[in-house]
Amino acid sequence: MILRENLWLVAAGLIVGGVLAVLAPRLIASRLYGVSPVDPPTLVLATSVLLLVAFAAAYLPARRAARVDPMIALHQG
Repeated sequence: MILRENLWLVAAGLIVGGVLAVLAPRLIASRLYGVSPVDPPTLVLATSVLLLVAFAAAYLPARRAARVDPMIALHQG
């Protein structure tokens, strides 16, 4: 459940960022060196890396929380 919520946020951010990256090539081109602002391999690689890091950042704490006994967690809270 936590993993799904985090990945929805990441997906929304990727969609908004992707649309902005495609709509603002002149601004982006002035900040890139040797890469086109709409270079598909670069966009796919950047998206993949972001998804991988976001998945790890959401999965590791969720897995740790899932291992805790609910009764112990309730007694400590």
